Amino acid sequence: MVLEKIIDIISEQLEIDKSVIKESSTLEEDLGAGSLDLIDLAMSIEDEFGIELSDDVIEDLSTVGDLAKYVAAHKK
Repeated sequence: MVLEKIIDIISEQLEIDKSVIKESSTLEEDLGAGSLDLIDLAMSIEDEFGIELSDDVIEDLSTVGDLAKYVAAHKK
């Protein structure tokens, strides 16, 4: 559930087809997310799941799977 919703958000924000986004995809290298993209993603994920993602945290989460695990562990 969390992974699928995160993939939806990434797909919409980065304008990438969902079929391209895998759990092992890296946000920056594979999906081409820049620093502003990561900030936008963080804000969208915060709104969707009711959590806070600091800049340090988002920089440490390199793959879609890492992001999904973090959100699942911290969502309200």
